[in-house]
Amino acid sequence: METLSLLADGFSVALTAQNLFLAVLGCFLGTLMGALPGLGPANGVAILIPIAFSLGLGPTPSLILLTSVYYGAMYGGRISSILLNIPGDEPAMMTCLDGHPMALKGQAGEALSLSGVASFVGAFVATCGLVILAPQLVKIALLFGPAEYFVLFTVAFATLGGISSTNQAKSAFAAALGLGVAMIGSDSQTGSQRFTFDHIHLYDGIDFLIAIVGLFAVSEVFIFLERHRGQSPNATSASNIGRILPDLGMIKRCLPSMARGTGLGFFAGVLPGAGASLGSFLAYSLEKQTVDHDGKTFGKGDPRGVAAPEAGNNAASGGALVPMLALGVPGSGTTAVLLAVLLQLNITPGPLLFQKNPDVVWGLIAALFIANIILLAMNIPLVGLFTRVLMVPTRILMPVVAMISFVGIYSITGSTFDVMMMVGFGFAGWVLRKLDVPLVPIILGILLGNQMEVNLRRAMTISDGDWSVLVGSPLAIILWLIAITGFVLPMFMGKRMKARMQKSRTESVSEGVSEGG
Repeated sequence: METLSLLADGFSVALTAQNLFLAVLGCFLGTLMGALPGLGPANGVAILIPIAFSLGLGPTPSLILLTSVYYGAMYGGRISSILLNIPGDEPAMMTCLDGHPMALKGQAGEALSLSGVASFVGAFVATCGLVILAPQLVKIALLFGPAEYFVLFTVAFATLGGISSTNQAKSAFAAALGLGVAMIGSDSQTGSQRFTFDHIHLYDGIDFLIAIVGLFAVSEVFIFLERHRGQSPNATSASNIGRILPDLGMIKRCLPSMARGTGLGFFAGVLPGAGASLGSFLAYSLEKQTVDHDGKTFGKGDPRGVAAPEAGNNAASGGALVPMLALGVPGSGTTAVLLAVLLQLNITPGPLLFQKNPDVVWGLIAALFIANIILLAMNIPLVGLFTRVLMVPTRILMPVVAMISFVGIYSITGSTFDVMMMVGFGFAGWVLRKLDVPLVPIILGILLGNQMEVNLRRAMTISDGDWSVLVGSPLAIILWLIAITGFVLPMFMGKRMKARMQKSRTESVSEGVSEGG
């Protein structure tokens, strides 16, 4: 009953005129950004962070805007997947397998609307799971001491490569790079300068917003300019969507698929580092084995092959918020960016968040429910409008992204040095992406590096320098086992899973080409 009372208070916060407007705006912008191939939720949120702060929004309105963008981008990722067979981001890859064949058969509008319904089911149920599970995790997290928190942050770094990762060495290098950046500035205990080279602008360290916007948004400008050189995607494919509303029989046939996909996706989202890619893949694989034993319909335009992965990846997005809010450990790349927003607002995620800032956390959860309803109401009638964004040339789009990044960061910091540093991070992000080094562990290192160091020092002070304190409790030992398993398992499973995802997509593309020919 206490949870329901707190949720009711959250709705009173979320249902103000300003917050409702921000939820609608975030959903709209997120869907547009999600529709663009390559941008994805993390980049979409990173691009809009400067706007949220430059407008002087408070903590709750800022979070409502950015989480609405997050959910909207997850919805929008299906548009280019279905129409162009180009995943908006990695979790949307499985939607291509049956979504694009449906488009080739003249059912693009039905596939888009069906995926919108599946996304709503997955995200709505996951938000209910967040309401139930997050407060329970908080009770466990209150048992944590400095040593346990240090090991928990280690778990975040060890597992952030994800099950779909094929190169844990690059993930470890990226995490070390992020921790190195976090060390720049004044030592929190002694006040001595570290890696500042007597440069006054580095005395306070590097603002993680500069790193995030540079690594995600500015590097995306470089990538788009390199790949597309001002051209737009296949506009003719994007303009033919046919009938918009699927018939009731199709939706009823897909409901069990949505239910199974939602359960698997939420579980994958709660696991640190697993994320929406794993949720989408597991949902599609289970559905194929459950309803298509002979392999005759999946990959050829089966609506259930759209419903299951869409429910799975959106449920995983909601599930990833559970460890971020309850433990302060992001469950995905986008929640790592949202974690940075909370820290910038002087709000520390974790067990005390629910006690110290109940208005923020419950207002945010209530806004997620509202955002899901807005997205369902918005996506089906405006399918035709959202598909038009695929025809925007990158020579127009990318300067807008660059302008938002530059103006936004300068309005927050008022420093040309920070703007130049953002460009430097953008160039570094472009180089790292060319080398296939993941960017999220770098962000996590910058975000959690100081907290990790502080908790390690506290643990050492309490134990009088005895390192065995790091394995001195059953909880710490369990966390170490999770960290080791999460780091080692992808070395054996990651390559096989990535190959299966790629093989499924290749087979779908080749079948579509042969049928089209």
